[in-house]
Amino acid sequence: MTLPSSGLASGVSSASGVSSASGVSSASGVSSASGVSSNDRALQWGARPYIMGIVNVTPDSFSGDGLARDGDMIAAGVAQAAQFLADGADILDIGGESTRPGAEPVPVAEEIARTQPVIAAIRDAFPQAILSIDSFKAETAAAALDAGADWINDVWAFQADPQMAPLAKARGCPVVLMHNRSKPGHADIDRRLGGSYKAPDYADFLAEVLDELRTIITRALDAGIAPENIILDPGVGFGKTVAQNMALINCLDRVRALGYPVLLGASRKSFIGRVLDVEADERVDGTAATTALGVVRGADIFRVHDVRQMAHVARMTHAMLTATP
Repeated sequence: MTLPSSGLASGVSSASGVSSASGVSSASGVSSASGVSSNDRALQWGARPYIMGIVNVTPDSFSGDGLARDGDMIAAGVAQAAQFLADGADILDIGGESTRPGAEPVPVAEEIARTQPVIAAIRDAFPQAILSIDSFKAETAAAALDAGADWINDVWAFQADPQMAPLAKARGCPVVLMHNRSKPGHADIDRRLGGSYKAPDYADFLAEVLDELRTIITRALDAGIAPENIILDPGVGFGKTVAQNMALINCLDRVRALGYPVLLGASRKSFIGRVLDVEADERVDGTAATTALGVVRGADIFRVHDVRQMAHVARMTHAMLTATP
């Protein structure tokens, strides 16, 4: 598998936050067997769907909502966080590097400069919020955890940076680990509908995805990650065809059967645009369909741009599934 460069020539130093195995800070997300708690806000898996709002501190987000294009990105990040929390977000996922097809790599120093001050400001403004750093680089993740982030969201599941697993172990924080067979630079780009990563050849798509998720789990456990800190992301939009993305969402119950909470990240993605022939800012309805089906199939977390709408969809779908006459 071709992986992006992590930008780290050596291990993460003690200054960047990898300390002793006992170095679990109060903000790092102490976990329980039935869920994860961060800053005294417990998430009980299976109790209800949870919403993760996307805070893009980038100039080039595929969805056009990047906060680093102009103006005061720190103030913009705090304002967006406030709105998302008011709209029903349970978690805020802050990222400083676009993972869209065709995006240029961002140096570690620049990614930290984008994300760390925004995370620190959001933490100061909302002490009880659960914050996640969206990065596959250990140095960036360490800086984010130091600034007040609780979770790591790694789209390469510890494969891009050998220091990420030791960092997550040392901090004792929840980690989102994603299935990803995409290859940076191997993408089909459509100016109107956006890019999509070219899918590799699968002999048996679902079986292979499940097997590779099992490998991700084993790798994390072998690295010392506590089982209760593992969250799986099946990787919708990363190295899968339009049909494979949709089939994967329809089979999320198979992913959930692996025994770990599942995050679905389908919001505004290009497969929705290709099915409905709409651009990124017109994909709320399509995202709602993926959210509703995801709730039915047992997904626990929904990473979305349109927080208020998806919170309503998830809440209503869950209410219908659990209603008793």
